[in-house]
Amino acid sequence: MAEAFIHGFILALGLILPLGVQNVFVFNQGALQPRLIQALPVVLAASLCDTLLIMLAVFGVSVAILGSFWLKTILMCAGLLFLLFMGWNTWKSTPADSSKQIAEKAFTPLKQIAFSASVSLLNPHAILDTIGVIGTSSLSYTGSEKIAFTAACIIVSWVWFILLALMGKLTGKLDPSGRLLRILNKGSALVMWGAAIYIGLMVVMA
Repeated sequence: MAEAFIHGFILALGLILPLGVQNVFVFNQGALQPRLIQALPVVLAASLCDTLLIMLAVFGVSVAILGSFWLKTILMCAGLLFLLFMGWNTWKSTPADSSKQIAEKAFTPLKQIAFSASVSLLNPHAILDTIGVIGTSSLSYTGSEKIAFTAACIIVSWVWFILLALMGKLTGKLDPSGRLLRILNKGSALVMWGAAIYIGLMVVMA
């Protein structure tokens, strides 16, 4: 069981660490919210969405997505359009210089949850990674070992999103002028557009 837990831990860490749309959004909200506790909705939403995707991948429900050409294509096209839209909004956004203006620009709890769920559940690259890597790897385990493997993947996800929001908050404090956040926003937009291009290529080659 320990071996399955370690396997799940390392695998999830490898999937979640690279800079992606979901990570960028959680980090940015941590930086923009006046207090760390106010970034809790985005952390919970991202963690719960990841938990859902991991559970679906491990227990095979999501295999239906991979087995249906049209369902997968529709999902990928929706994700492509969403990433293009999010990238444009992020590119245009300009972090403010005063804490009052930053508070006004920070997302409300409901908006945090909605956008976090969108970048998690409308990101075909993340979904296919979860299904293809975690779902496939879980086939090696049964019973308590499968539970340990799944638990490890979920724990990594929750801890990582908490740390991301914390790192974002620390960055925001070290950069009250908003210059670093402005650069990060441009980089975030490029990551989103890069992901959109990758999805577009997958649709064309499918």
